[in-house]
Amino acid sequence: MEEMAVLCGGPCKGLVLPLAGRHCRSCPLQLVLACGQVSWDVAGLLSPLALIFTSLLWLRACFSDLQKTYVVLWLVLDYISDCIYIGDIVIRLRTGFLEQGLLVKDLKKLRDNYIYTLQFKLDVLSILPTDLAYFAVGLHHPELRFNRLLHFSRMFEFFDRTETRTSYPNIFRISNLVLYILVIIHWNACIYYAISKAIGFGEDSWVYPNVTDPEYGYLTREYVYCLYWSTLTLTTIGETPPPVRDEEYLFVIFDFLIGVLIFATIVGNVGSMISNMNATRAEFQAKIDAIKHYMQFRKVSKDMETKVIKWFDYLWTNKKAVDEREVLKSLPDKLRAEIAINVHLETLKKVRIFQDCEAGLLVELVLKLRPQVFSPGDYICRKGDIGKEMYIIKEGKLAVVADDGTTQYALLTAGGCFGEISILNIKGSKMGNRRTANIRSLGYSDLFCLSKEDLMEVVTEYPDAKKVLEERGREILIKEGLLDESAEEESMEGKSVEEKLDRLTLNLDTLHTRLGRLLTEYSDAQMKLKQRITVLESQMRQQDLEDFFSDSSDSLSEVGGEATPAGL
Repeated sequence: MEEMAVLCGGPCKGLVLPLAGRHCRSCPLQLVLACGQVSWDVAGLLSPLALIFTSLLWLRACFSDLQKTYVVLWLVLDYISDCIYIGDIVIRLRTGFLEQGLLVKDLKKLRDNYIYTLQFKLDVLSILPTDLAYFAVGLHHPELRFNRLLHFSRMFEFFDRTETRTSYPNIFRISNLVLYILVIIHWNACIYYAISKAIGFGEDSWVYPNVTDPEYGYLTREYVYCLYWSTLTLTTIGETPPPVRDEEYLFVIFDFLIGVLIFATIVGNVGSMISNMNATRAEFQAKIDAIKHYMQFRKVSKDMETKVIKWFDYLWTNKKAVDEREVLKSLPDKLRAEIAINVHLETLKKVRIFQDCEAGLLVELVLKLRPQVFSPGDYICRKGDIGKEMYIIKEGKLAVVADDGTTQYALLTAGGCFGEISILNIKGSKMGNRRTANIRSLGYSDLFCLSKEDLMEVVTEYPDAKKVLEERGREILIKEGLLDESAEEESMEGKSVEEKLDRLTLNLDTLHTRLGRLLTEYSDAQMKLKQRITVLESQMRQQDLEDFFSDSSDSLSEVGGEATPAGL
């Protein structure tokens, strides 16, 4: 789909109007339109107008009483619609498009991009002043404006764009389908009335009854009766009077064919929509069925089976059954990162050690967060366990409990975090990398998990950030009296030795790389030298052969010269 913008045509000379609700203040032509939005907005304005005007045009052309009763109103609406259509063409002439990823601002290119399309030809045909023929035939012939129906394609454009942009595509598709069916039934009703009028009202049982009958002689009954007949015919229900004339048979046959197509379209589209609407539920149910089958096969206890089913039920009820990584994997890394930042960044900033960290580190960490859901009574961690993850509480309540599992020491709520110190593995920490408390979920809890491996993988690319994180971790440990400073000094001494070893290793790797490069260059040079020697040898052999054949020919000529006199 093309992204579009509208260029201002006033003194600003082609300034792009990028945001909805803004305009060029230096320009008398103040367009309130948006980049990437204008075509959709204009189509959204024109779509209902096009639908209403075309529907009324058919109605007025077939039901002459409606045209004659409100002739002034129709003239006003007709010329308002003409002005709107002309304005739409002007906007399209200034609607930008992307060329090689860049917005085209040249007005000549914009005009050419629109003028040489089929849509421009249809738009021009739709505003041709065919209603000038009113002067010859009178005002009661709205069918002269049928060329305005060519602008109906604007509605299809709006529907296509809306289906992509709406958050409820299935509901929109159903509404769209119903609207199409109603429009076709309406048009068919108008045609039925026009055919009845051409044949003669009440001439046979199939056409519309005689309008001289008071029961069928007023406008509302005429339209409702035709709409009823059209609905019965196109839905293939039948129960209408049979046709009498050949032309009536042909029209009914055509209607039946259209009705069959409509019925098939309804069945196909509705079935597809229902399948799409239930696709997520069907996939989720398949996972539950697989787990149930496994538990039955392995003879899992009823209590555990109930707990697992309740966990799945919680996921579905609270709309947490979607695998975020699976859903976002089709997006490029840039967009996936932006969505993750939008969703998780504020949560990550609540962690003490990550506050005021550089943005690049936070972005990398956001992509590593994994959502986890715990059931009531689940232990997130136990005292003495090796800490491999840290957790951030998104929803729910957790309790710090004693070894008996009932006595509560503290309550953790949404926004809290724990385990961040253990994954940093700070030297001198009295608790090392082991958990110091039992943390249990009181109800269903939604947590974000960040593993130690993911954190270390990220901070290797941000060495300065790693030092800052370790320093903040030490500050927290000192504040809580959990840092052994003597052990820390020993670790720092050991760390200096380790740093020297790391430098030596790095230097060895560098030397190894250089040696490998030299060996490669030596091999290449040796290969080239061998090739040159081979060429020289072949040239020498060829030269020797040429010398040999040259000497042989000279000796033969000498022998021939000596033998000739003797023979004489």
